[in-house]
Amino acid sequence: MRCPTAEVSVLLVGDAAMARLNRTHRGVKGPTDVLAFPLREGPWSRLAAEALGDVVISVATARRQAREAGTDLRAELALLLIHGILHLLGYDHGTGAERRRMWRKQRAILLACGVQTMRSMRPPGGRRERER
Repeated sequence: MRCPTAEVSVLLVGDAAMARLNRTHRGVKGPTDVLAFPLREGPWSRLAAEALGDVVISVATARRQAREAGTDLRAELALLLIHGILHLLGYDHGTGAERRRMWRKQRAILLACGVQTMRSMRPPGGRRERER
């Protein structure tokens, strides 16, 4: 999908706020690393053509994942932001083919931005990724 002009809202939160959002919007207990709330779907789709939606990232979870992956927090946050934006653009990872397509796109964007990390080679969230 091409979006010559687009707007994305990014919210950085702690694990408690993310856990509340995760429970409310996905019915899943506990925090996750990133949530995406698209505005191009549903009742809000006509509000602003340029508004893709909101990406919410748990900094505490990102910090833990960065430490576990042996990467820095900035690289982890970049990965999660790109992952969330791709969701806003309609990418998903429910099937193997969708997952491969999305991970390929993530890697390409991270490399184009000069972010190189082993985490760009696998899904954000580790085990939790399968819950999404």
